[in-house]
Amino acid sequence: MLSACQAVARLSQAYHEPMSTATLDRLLAALIAAQLVTGLLSLRAGSPPTAPLFVAHGLFGGALLAAVAIKLKRSVPGAVAARRWGRLALGSLLAALTVAALAGGFFWVASGRITSIGPWTILTLHVWAALALVPIVAAHLVPRRWRLLRPRHRPAAAAISRRTLLATGLLGVLGVAAWSVSNLLDAAQGGVRRFTGSRWLPAGGVPPVTTFFGEGTPQIDQKAWRVRVHGRVAAPSLLSLADLERVGPQDTRAILDCTSGWALDTTWHGVPLAAVLESAQPTSQATGVTIRSVTGWYASMPLEEARRAFLATGVAGGPLMAGNGAPLRLVAPDRRGLEWVKWVDEIEVG
Repeated sequence: MLSACQAVARLSQAYHEPMSTATLDRLLAALIAAQLVTGLLSLRAGSPPTAPLFVAHGLFGGALLAAVAIKLKRSVPGAVAARRWGRLALGSLLAALTVAALAGGFFWVASGRITSIGPWTILTLHVWAALALVPIVAAHLVPRRWRLLRPRHRPAAAAISRRTLLATGLLGVLGVAAWSVSNLLDAAQGGVRRFTGSRWLPAGGVPPVTTFFGEGTPQIDQKAWRVRVHGRVAAPSLLSLADLERVGPQDTRAILDCTSGWALDTTWHGVPLAAVLESAQPTSQATGVTIRSVTGWYASMPLEEARRAFLATGVAGGPLMAGNGAPLRLVAPDRRGLEWVKWVDEIEVG
């Protein structure tokens, strides 16, 4: 079976010229950009219509892995021979982070289970490595490497060469192959994932205690705690837990899909955000709602979507624990767990 490097080399040789360094660099830049954009968008996408975004992220990942392998094979020997240690160090760091992010993502899929290193899942480490890429990519492109993103002037007919089309096409094939193999390995091991890539936990349970940046649980005096409702409303208020109970508690079923790689379908107890908003009487100028935590974390959504959200004081038949957001947590269907704000103390209508 041909490696990615051998496949590209043989296909290029068949057309009498290898893929140029500039072409490869442009493809790398485009693939890294595509990976970062789709990855960042996926942190918020939680509704079924966004499923193609996750497929695209996986396909771009496979193509990028092949392109990085080709780039390393071609560039490292020359950089070492020329003793370009500064450029080699920066390029090596960029390659290491890229490979770490890609390997983490593909291992998460192919492993068939939730895999962790210490308190962090492999998927969380995948996200962190990808985010660390952003400043390294900028440093690698500034100042003179921006030229890689715009080819030298040439006639329109030759703007996209045959070798560029061939290289792009083959990288696309390799992306499909890598994505397909990892999913087949997952299925062979009995892995079951949501369309987001998150693995299902047993339904009806209490969610694990996780936070995106690993920050600790704040100390909150629930007797003194109040949630402030204000903004473009006719009746701003400060509500205690007892006040919320008087609004009319009920249960709702919703899926918490955490960006650390697990999903849980369970029952939440509390009050609909719509009831709290109705009591506050949004004005005719109101268009959106921002829900904030005591930590400063927040989520914003259109007013109509906010009316479908829920404010939880309990979960899975019991009270909400401090690590899971007590005294009050946002339940936002069709959004990832990143936006299910914990420790809510402010609701602003804008």
